[in-house]
Amino acid sequence: MLRRTTRDIRRANRIDVLRRVYAVGQASRQDIAGHCELSFATIANVVNDLLGCGALVEAEFQDSGGGRPRAVLTPNSERGLLVGVDIAETYVHVDLFDLALRVKHTSEHPIGPETNQPHDVASHVADALDTLLAECGASRADVLGVGVSVPGQVAPEKGVSVFAPGWDWHDVPFLSVLRERIDLPVYLDNPLMASTVAELWLGAGREVDNLVCITVGTGVGAGIAINGALYRGTNNAAGEWGHSVVVFDGRDCRCGSRGCVEAYVGAPGVMRTLLEVDQASPLYHGGDQTACIDALGTVHDDPAARETIRRTAGYLGAGVANLINILNPEAVVVGSWAGLALGPSLLPELREAVAAHALARSNSAVQLRLCDIPGNPVSLGAAIFALEGFLDEALTKPASRTKR
Repeated sequence: MLRRTTRDIRRANRIDVLRRVYAVGQASRQDIAGHCELSFATIANVVNDLLGCGALVEAEFQDSGGGRPRAVLTPNSERGLLVGVDIAETYVHVDLFDLALRVKHTSEHPIGPETNQPHDVASHVADALDTLLAECGASRADVLGVGVSVPGQVAPEKGVSVFAPGWDWHDVPFLSVLRERIDLPVYLDNPLMASTVAELWLGAGREVDNLVCITVGTGVGAGIAINGALYRGTNNAAGEWGHSVVVFDGRDCRCGSRGCVEAYVGAPGVMRTLLEVDQASPLYHGGDQTACIDALGTVHDDPAARETIRRTAGYLGAGVANLINILNPEAVVVGSWAGLALGPSLLPELREAVAAHALARSNSAVQLRLCDIPGNPVSLGAAIFALEGFLDEALTKPASRTKR
């Protein structure tokens, strides 16, 4: 069992404090103490560090009712810029954020199926970043870090894409490939971890500390947060719930197994269900994932669409019930592009399916909701990883702790 070092504890304390400030936009030290299980002395030390590196500023002072005025802390939006990159199999989405995690500019670039080699993907990311900065007139010198999300399993501490099934990547040192093209601090992770961190900081995590973030797109996963912290597992492979079995000896899954949640709930699986219901359905749109899923989510008077939604909710509900029974979370959030497109039609049926399979006590304690983070949660989470990386560097290298 690995023991947490002093640095690990300080880093966790820093994230606790920052999450509270970002969740409400501004907070005093006393406000933070009321929401974090940290001593006031620890909070004071963390805040001093964050003020010292310029991540937070004292925006104003409030009357404390007789004592010294209370300083109100807020993220320092002038400190610099962060970039969040969401790499998918069909696009590269790039967002530029200030240090308050407000989007300053967005750029998205399609990529074709021929773009599946690491250097090609890295070139697309570098070009998208250059375009983003040029379009908004931002200086590279102001960019504190670039967070990059790449599909599949990732070992962020090694900068390795362990397995990306859509591109048949195995143990690719993608971080070093990116750094050859991007002369900035770069941090690598995957969309499941990124979207869960986004929920923790600016989504459901503002209200609860134990949550599951389900991503439903071409692939399916379940990001887990316990006691306000992202749960990564032993080697950053936690959350591969999409490859748990819901139908014994069922459909083939691209992971090599059979009957996985993803084979029924991922966009290709939903489309297969539609064809099983009505092989000639015009909602199939010739196999176009986005067009088909959008149609299923908006066409309410089509019998094939209704039956496809019902079956999909049943498969998803069984899988979600398993998560609820095992983890007993306070919230389960459904997100990613297919989950949100199907969400309004799917959610009522999903709640019924979950209730049919989950234990009553655990089900009564959980909120089942759609992701309501505006914009792209994956690029937001990637930018948060870049923020964390910047702070790690700034607070372990005294020479870099100069306010800008």
